[in-house]
Amino acid sequence: MSSSGLMQTFMQIRPALHRFLIARGTSAAEAEDVLQEISLRLSTDAIGPVADPRAYLYKMASNQFQLHRRTEQRRTRREEDWVDSTSEEMREIDPGASAELQLIQREQIAILRAALDGLPERTRWVFLQFRVEGEAQKQIAATLGISVSAVEKHLTRAYGAIASTKLLLDGDHALPRHLRQARGRHEH
Repeated sequence: MSSSGLMQTFMQIRPALHRFLIARGTSAAEAEDVLQEISLRLSTDAIGPVADPRAYLYKMASNQFQLHRRTEQRRTRREEDWVDSTSEEMREIDPGASAELQLIQREQIAILRAALDGLPERTRWVFLQFRVEGEAQKQIAATLGISVSAVEKHLTRAYGAIASTKLLLDGDHALPRHLRQARGRHEH
């Protein structure tokens, strides 16, 4: 397949490649950057015949994702090294978050609290005792007169609610099916 045929295949499977990159841990913006780079390379590089264009494009997306991550890690290290090498005076930058960031953080905390408030009372209590108060699972089980396994199930339910809420906060996409189903069961 020629470069033009490869570009045509790329355009057809672009949404699938986007989902593939998201599944690998990229943000939506990072996935778009990777796909844009692939598109640019397909339109400018002379690529020889390709026997399996879909496999080639998925491999290209994977390689470009790896390159993108390595580049980002190097940039972060360079910036950290620069900050470490500057004088103490340069480090006196106000570490406080901007008013906008503080507002966003408060809203996200409110959303997470609402998710916890939506849990059954016992599940919420178990979670708070374990994560906030630092009480051992064995002690929580003894206090409630239930097994440690039951405490673990309550914690798993709470973590699931937090994880599904975090997915919604991290991006504007629907929850995965297994989390939608779990969420629906716990809201009754």
